[in-house]
Amino acid sequence: MRELLTIAGYGLRESLRRRMFAVVIFLTLCFLALYAYGTHQAFEDTSGFAQGNRFDLDTHVVAGAIVFGLAMFATLFLGAILAVFLTLGIVRSDAEQGLLQPLVVRPVGRTRLLLARFLGSAAVCLVYVLAVYFATVAITDWAGGWTPDRILAPGLELAVGVVVVAALSTLGSVFLTSTANGIGVLMVFGAGLVGGLLGQIGEAIDSERLNRISEIASWVVPFEALYQDGLNRLTSDTYGFTRFALQLGPFGGSKPASGWLLPWTGTYLLLVGALAAFAFSRRDL
Repeated sequence: MRELLTIAGYGLRESLRRRMFAVVIFLTLCFLALYAYGTHQAFEDTSGFAQGNRFDLDTHVVAGAIVFGLAMFATLFLGAILAVFLTLGIVRSDAEQGLLQPLVVRPVGRTRLLLARFLGSAAVCLVYVLAVYFATVAITDWAGGWTPDRILAPGLELAVGVVVVAALSTLGSVFLTSTANGIGVLMVFGAGLVGGLLGQIGEAIDSERLNRISEIASWVVPFEALYQDGLNRLTSDTYGFTRFALQLGPFGGSKPASGWLLPWTGTYLLLVGALAAFAFSRRDL
């Protein structure tokens, strides 16, 4: 255990040396400030909208759910960027610089080295995503007095989704250079989000083929299904015309996940980790 903590700390110190965290913190603070201003304006501008309408539309809930859905997307995106930059060069890049060779000798070994670097990065991503998520919850409550119907579960699902991205980036680092791995993982991340969007379009036009594509994407890259399920939990207790209006919004096309999502996500992480460890064990350094 001591060796794992030492190696994980080594990876984090390398990130600090490159001042990556300073950039991440600065950009995150800029996002939170912009979100606070935008959310305050959104609640003010919609406070008198559609009052007394015969559809009984709760504009307060609509405004809160839409801006917070945007915050969830931004949190997932920022967390994915952090996960990629923490893991994109932990194998091939460090090997080319001669940093891995002294570390993979016994008793540490390659598998424990890879596991330590992944766990260190995943822990940082978990803390970061949850911190940003709960900061946006507090900002939304301050700006408009609105909070999600389910507060904890969506944040945890976002955090686990980012861990999945970190696992994919760790796997890619065994085969690809840092630049190629970063580009590749971000493209996979974007493709997963597009797969979810296709599912929303498929439901709107009743396309079985698009729904099938979206379903396959949610199994291949489960962070998309976690994100969609988190969005669905934001307004899980909302019904009537307000619920219908949210389904038409830009972040309303969410859908609940099946009971297999969490078991599959755990299995997915184990499979990706096993493949990365196997490939790393056969790689010449």
